[in-house]
Amino acid sequence: MVDISETIVAIATPPGRGAIGLVRVSGPLVKNIIMAVLKSTLPPRISTLCKFHDEDSRIIDEGLAVFFQAPASFTGEDVLEIYTHGSRVVLDLLVKNIIRQGARQARPGEFTERAFHNNKLDLVQAEAVAALIDASSEQAARSAMRSLEGEFSRQVDILLKNLIEIRVYVESALDFPDEETDIFSEKKITEKLQQCLVNLESIKAKAKQGAILKEGATAVIIGRPNAGKSTLLNQLAGKEAAIVTEIPGTTRDLVTQDILLDGIPLHIIDTAGLRSSHDKIEQEGMRRALDAAERADIVIVMNEYNQTPDEEERKMMENIKRSKHLVVLKNKIDLHNVEPDIRHINEMDIEILLSAKTGKGIDLFVSSLKKFLGVQDLQEDLFMARSRHLDALERVGRALQHAMENMENKINRVELMAEDLRISQQALGEITGEFASDDLLGEIFSTFCIGK
Repeated sequence: MVDISETIVAIATPPGRGAIGLVRVSGPLVKNIIMAVLKSTLPPRISTLCKFHDEDSRIIDEGLAVFFQAPASFTGEDVLEIYTHGSRVVLDLLVKNIIRQGARQARPGEFTERAFHNNKLDLVQAEAVAALIDASSEQAARSAMRSLEGEFSRQVDILLKNLIEIRVYVESALDFPDEETDIFSEKKITEKLQQCLVNLESIKAKAKQGAILKEGATAVIIGRPNAGKSTLLNQLAGKEAAIVTEIPGTTRDLVTQDILLDGIPLHIIDTAGLRSSHDKIEQEGMRRALDAAERADIVIVMNEYNQTPDEEERKMMENIKRSKHLVVLKNKIDLHNVEPDIRHINEMDIEILLSAKTGKGIDLFVSSLKKFLGVQDLQEDLFMARSRHLDALERVGRALQHAMENMENKINRVELMAEDLRISQQALGEITGEFASDDLLGEIFSTFCIGK
């Protein structure tokens, strides 16, 4: 837990030479620190031109300072922000003097963590601060801002309120069995459960897109040697990220490249060619390729246009496509006078004719990837989400579906429905931080930068 009796300080601007530097202070000693560093008082919420002093009371710089009086501040505590010239020496001297006055160096994300504990932000909004800082595209930044403004939390709270209404009714049937309330014949309970499931699906769809914008997706390219895997990686990356030669087996290890696919972060992994080999290094490369394919969101199997999968490739494709999307690429169509095309193998898998070298058909490939990821038509009202949010929403869905099945099958076990609703409420509370362990909070805020 955060010790709010301590005052914390940190440099909030990144290392390196810059025009402006920022030192942020939060805690009960802020007013004393203002007198020690500025040698004067500050009116709340007004930028004031000041001289800044080191621990020997010598002037080290001149700039702006702003005092935010509790509780009207980001952290909910007294906060001081000092804007200096961007010299690291000046910033370090200021921090040294502030620590001498009783403050300590802030941990990563501790300012935002204090805002969470002081009820200035819920956990989703706190995470959105980090997401906004790390945003790699305009869409990601906008979705993070919507979460920071509370849109994700608002939709979760609406769902939670409806769940609590149902739970109160069900719990009363448990607490007062003499009333003989038959909740399984209550039409309004069924209707409310159905509405909760509809609302949940809407939240999940937006959260899934938001999570991809935040964390990206992983696509692994596998196939025989010289099928064009590295050429495809270079084509998507727009640079020579992988070595391309006519020698089979050039790629021995995983080559990862992060790209933006129409604003969607995508982690592309090129792998060693799959073939029979007695070379131990090549065998290890193939093992890593298959291991990466097991963990990927999308698996791209690459062959030449006139090449048919051998027995080993068919077995591998069969095992992979049981659980995830499979994109089969027929490459080098430029050598066969064939036009780009897309063929649907089934609902999960497609085959695309293209040329990684010339770029013909790459647009079909990109649009297919976006469709598989569910981001071909990004909604304007998206909000930032993380994997832990999706996991919590999945648990809510399973519990509510189980409760609905009990209602439909008239399984008269009120305690089972009460437990399903309790699990759902608990999972939703984990999203906003109403129910969150110290370990979870420590993990989340440790990923923040120092000074935020």
